Amino acid sequence: MRIVTWTIRLVLFLFLVALAAKNIEPVTLRFYFDLALQAPLIVMLFGAFAAGASFGALALLSTVIRQRREVSILKKQQQIPADSPPAVPPI
Repeated sequence: MRIVTWTIRLVLFLFLVALAAKNIEPVTLRFYFDLALQAPLIVMLFGAFAAGASFGALALLSTVIRQRREVSILKKQQQIPADSPPAVPPI
C-alpha cells in the first residue's frame, strides 16, 4: 500500500512540475486604486489555490471546535475512568 501511495504522490508532483514549467509567462493582477501585482501565471494559480484551501480550513474550524466541545461534554457525562480497559463485546 505504501508503494501505491508514493507512486500517486510522485505522479501528482511530476504533473504539478510540468504544469509549472508550461505556465511561466508573467501576468498582471490588477487591484483597486491602481495597485497591480505582476508574477508568473503558475505563482498566481498556486496562490489562488492556497488562499482557497486556507479559507476552506478556516470555515471548518468553528465546526470542528463545536464538535470537540460536544465530545468532551459527552465524555464527562459518561464518566469512564481513563485507566479502565475498554468494554469488549462477547464473541
